[in-house]
Amino acid sequence: MKSQQKAQEKVVLRRLKAIDSELRKNTYPNSSFLAQKLEVSVRTISRDIEELKLFYNAPIAFDRSKSGYYYTEKSFYIKDISLDKNELFSVMLLKKLLMAYSNTPLEGELRAVIRKIVASLSEKVTILEEDPLNNLTFIPEALPPIDSAVFRDIFTALSEKREITFLYRPMEQPDYKERTIRPYHVVCQKSRWYVIGYDTLKDDVRLFTFSRMRETKLENRHFSVPKSFNFRDYIDPEIGVWASQRVPYEITLRVIPELAAFAKELVWNSTQQITRNADGSVDVHFKTTQLPEIKRWVLGQGKTVRVLAPPELIREIKEEISAMGELYKA
Repeated sequence: MKSQQKAQEKVVLRRLKAIDSELRKNTYPNSSFLAQKLEVSVRTISRDIEELKLFYNAPIAFDRSKSGYYYTEKSFYIKDISLDKNELFSVMLLKKLLMAYSNTPLEGELRAVIRKIVASLSEKVTILEEDPLNNLTFIPEALPPIDSAVFRDIFTALSEKREITFLYRPMEQPDYKERTIRPYHVVCQKSRWYVIGYDTLKDDVRLFTFSRMRETKLENRHFSVPKSFNFRDYIDPEIGVWASQRVPYEITLRVIPELAAFAKELVWNSTQQITRNADGSVDVHFKTTQLPEIKRWVLGQGKTVRVLAPPELIREIKEEISAMGELYKA
């Protein structure tokens, strides 16, 4: 089925290029002439003309006095894309990587872009077989679904600087409540999408998760983003999006000798420093506001990682371990 679809896309592209060639001759071809020349129906030619306008932004107009089509911009033409073997492989690989965006409308749209790129390749290019990709497995994170209307409305509100109202369910609550925000900035972390904006109810800048939003409504009220706003004041772009802390903590983690190599490979952020101890263990030092993110990571490493600083994180780790122990006493 996929091979048939690719073959059909190639046929359509060759026809579009033929129409493009006729239009650039300035002979004002009409649908009947093009249909006869390309051995298709007039209806097919009409669809092709619309596709040229829609997907290629072709400046096509119809001259009634000459009963034919022409380009209003004489310099326009459909361009071939020329890729070498490595570039073509990268395009095909991108199709696999798009799985990271499977919970958003981006996946379908980007796949359509890739199909257009492949279909637009020069006839001289030999399309790679997908054998190399058949030996590649990409395992994305389990992603919460995002309503496509929510996704589009957030970006519309962001670009047009309009307030947006929606129903929102906080993580710790079962019910949805209405919120209205002025979106300032969108963040994507590990394929999870968030918007930072001024919450009119809380009178404060807050962070909202796309996947817990529904029934969005674009308001006609416009706003200006304060000049003092800096998204880095609310998140750590290198680590996470927890917006509860503004002043960074000094973090020190000690990793056991057996995982020292792993600790050296792991880059938290640009402030990171690594110290190797006499026993072979490694101390990792860095600054971040993202204490919850570090706590979650440390707990996931079990007895291989110990927190040395700050005291707040040590206390939270101990409390979490104690609570976990209570779960298994029964």
